[in-house]
Amino acid sequence: MKKFLRWLIHAVLKLFVKVEAIGYENLPEKGGFVIAVNHLGFLDAPMAFYALNDLNIFIPVAEKWEENPILKWLGKHLNAIFVDRFNPDLKAMREMIKRMEDGQNLIIAPEGTRARDEKMAQGKPGVAYLASKMQWPIVPVAIVGTEDRLVKGNLKKFKRTPVRLMAGKAFTLPPFPKQNRDEKLQEYTDEIMCRIAVMLPEKYRGFYAEHPRLIELSKEPQ
Repeated sequence: MKKFLRWLIHAVLKLFVKVEAIGYENLPEKGGFVIAVNHLGFLDAPMAFYALNDLNIFIPVAEKWEENPILKWLGKHLNAIFVDRFNPDLKAMREMIKRMEDGQNLIIAPEGTRARDEKMAQGKPGVAYLASKMQWPIVPVAIVGTEDRLVKGNLKKFKRTPVRLMAGKAFTLPPFPKQNRDEKLQEYTDEIMCRIAVMLPEKYRGFYAEHPRLIELSKEPQ
């Protein structure tokens, strides 16, 4: 069923999006890594299965979607994990760690929800904490073109929407320290988000547009 659903996603998306994906060479050869991506629209999740068709991936999904029988069924067969976004979800965290140890790869948007204003929001610290604690490699990915407004507008005109995905170089956060934990957690979260933001056009950078770390990264060769 998983293979069929991935084929179906690929076939359907090809009808109304035109995808340009750059940076496959930056994906680690060994599984057990994180792909951190900005979140613009409802197409972002299926886009992961489109662009990474042969990769063993899983995606955390908001717990509210589990209440929908169809989405719950899809989540089960597409390897999703339903996560409580508003409370510590130790069960989901343990499941993520187990899957990563088994060589699966986590796709996550640290913002937690799609950008209603089409700009980056402040990232949440969960993935930075886990990636640092477990020493998981992180691949930053910038996505442009999946804004709900654009996709819906082009659908009405029977036009394909151009979507661009760009993967940056993989990196690993330093081990989580025993002191200044809150400060370091914020620093690590900002590092992930700024590595995504630097690959985005300026109008999408939102919360991170003037961040000092983004300014540093923008001066480095990409």
